[in-house]
Amino acid sequence: MAANPLPVAPGAAGVEAMARPSSLDYYLLLPRQDERGPTTTVEGIVVEEFTRQHDYSTTGLDSAGWTPDSGWWSSASLSRALRRDPETLARVVPTSRRKAEGVYRTLAGGQLPDDTVLRTYFLDHQPIATAPPLRLGPAQPPSGFHERRVYRILFAKDLRAEQVTSLRAAWRTPVGSTSASAASGHLEKDGDHLTWDLRRVGHTLAWCLDVTVLLSTATADAVGSTLSDLTGVMRQHGLIPVTTERFS
Repeated sequence: MAANPLPVAPGAAGVEAMARPSSLDYYLLLPRQDERGPTTTVEGIVVEEFTRQHDYSTTGLDSAGWTPDSGWWSSASLSRALRRDPETLARVVPTSRRKAEGVYRTLAGGQLPDDTVLRTYFLDHQPIATAPPLRLGPAQPPSGFHERRVYRILFAKDLRAEQVTSLRAAWRTPVGSTSASAASGHLEKDGDHLTWDLRRVGHTLAWCLDVTVLLSTATADAVGSTLSDLTGVMRQHGLIPVTTERFS
């Protein structure tokens, strides 16, 4: 990969976030399959952060990687490879900041820099194309709500059958549901209603969460927090977020 060198306990609706005090996403970089051994379980760390519009849709991605021999470096091609290249996908595991700190301490013998410092290593921004929201579903929200939104959170990598079962249990998906989704859930917060459906995308190793939001409150705070929590749950199950699109 090219680089630029640098100087769960479910909630009320089964939404659980990966426990971490950081707003950044962390990943462990494993050695290539033919280079793995009993003492080389982790090769480095990757740190990422999405940039978003005010409606929480994705506009870009910043990332930085660290390995003991190269130090910190940044490359937009790294962000792309994490989501498109099968070999790279197989080497990346989502993790928490706490676990990343332990790996960094073991490999570097020091303290992992805080978020403010890590952001200074983001030197090669990866833009993500955006477009005005497409209108999917009815234009008018149901009675009692002033706005209806539809989001799709896209993820790379695959889920095992037992992981889907775990999500169904965490989100309390009704047994015998006839929905086309693999798992589904809902949340009611201060009068706002949010529902989501987990679906496989095409014939590739990709999944998505389709999230429908019905707003009755004056703010959209529940949207951002729920999208973030759902993304954290999927990362906890091994998937890598690609983008968040808004369809209405």
